[in-house]
Amino acid sequence: MNHGFNWDFNYPSQRMPVLAKNIVSTSQPLASQAGLRMLLKGGNAIDAAIAAAITLTVVEPTSNGIGSDAFVLLWDGKKIIGLNASGRSPDAWEPSRFSDLKEMPLIGWDAVTVPGAVSAWVELSRNYGQLSFIELFEPAINYAEKGFLVSPITARAWQSALVSYESDMPNFRNLYPDIYDAFFRNGKAPEPGSMFKFPAQAKSLRLIAETEGEAFYFGKIAKKIVKHSENTGGCLTLEDLERHKVTWEKSLTINYKNITLHEIPPNGQGIAALIMLGIIEKLDLSSFELDSTDLVHLQLEAMKLAFADAYRYISDPTSLEFDASNLLRSEYLTERANCINLKETKQFKAGIPKGGDTVYLTAADSDGMMISYIQSNYTGFGSGIVIPNTGISLQNRGNGFSLEEGHPNQVGPNKRPFHTIIPAFVTEKGKPLMSFGVMGGRCNHKVMHN
Repeated sequence: MNHGFNWDFNYPSQRMPVLAKNIVSTSQPLASQAGLRMLLKGGNAIDAAIAAAITLTVVEPTSNGIGSDAFVLLWDGKKIIGLNASGRSPDAWEPSRFSDLKEMPLIGWDAVTVPGAVSAWVELSRNYGQLSFIELFEPAINYAEKGFLVSPITARAWQSALVSYESDMPNFRNLYPDIYDAFFRNGKAPEPGSMFKFPAQAKSLRLIAETEGEAFYFGKIAKKIVKHSENTGGCLTLEDLERHKVTWEKSLTINYKNITLHEIPPNGQGIAALIMLGIIEKLDLSSFELDSTDLVHLQLEAMKLAFADAYRYISDPTSLEFDASNLLRSEYLTERANCINLKETKQFKAGIPKGGDTVYLTAADSDGMMISYIQSNYTGFGSGIVIPNTGISLQNRGNGFSLEEGHPNQVGPNKRPFHTIIPAFVTEKGKPLMSFGVMGGRCNHKVMHN
């Protein structure tokens, strides 16, 4: 399919595309290789993406891990479909538990919701994979068991995470010794080019592979997580883990020119990108010079408007105040676009519609299947909670809840928090054009279908 792309870019710094029938794009070469290995074994783009995601938990633990959450958009050959594998809060998280706080914790058990990444691997493999589940773990287990050379960028992030934890909480080392045993051995982050081995992590991954995820939510690993929670002041229970379920979602969309942008519906913030694009569509950007002050101003104001609505309304789908698609109605977007003044910047409030540290990866195969996938701890190694002798660091996505009474995203039991994760997809005339995602606040990878 020829989309007539023009490769005469407007900027002096040009990143030329990689053209191939099969492709895997990640933030770490070893993870990309793991995905390509699955394609060479006869797997499809989904197998490749799962293998890459699992490998990233080992070779880039500074952004994601076995205890992460995940969101997915994929083109299955006929349609776009989304997967929300974010976890819910423990049943004991009544608002009164946090009544003495001014903001949600970033560190510790009170930042930990049920991790969903493992369930994403299982669900994707069962529904779309061609290879056996255990095959997808082979590269990751090998790197955890035999070691891998720490890349310079990951080493910097590793050191930055250590500095951040210890500066935010002076007694962090005493309160969270398990993360030092696991990731900051001898009180230090590994140097660039150093060999890092983690046999305990390999053992956890092998158990997850052999039980197709059952060990993580029902079996040996689940019991270790709960025991550590009980021993160190958490309230995560076996029932919380057993209750976890992924949800398949229909994407939210908005049309711009001749293309359609797809995002996962709330509790993810992807709808903010749709609102931005919808507002911009109401403005005549073609009359402004590329990268001019006025053009940048309009886009920034549109972003501010979108985030004002996102922070006010996005929550667990069960507590949304109205259908999220109301925020994308044409008349509402026109109303919001009219708030923008070309001559001044504004501090916007939410409208009234009627009616992290992250890894991103994407893959496509020669049969036309494509996947846009994000897996995240949220910040660094997450909550600082590491389950002893497992290599499992737990995300801190609970920090995304609000403490504002009556807010749809107010912290509560068995509830998904506001998520910053936004894998995305673009289609043209109902056919896949591009998969892309935001990682650390910017687009890092994309795959164009041709």
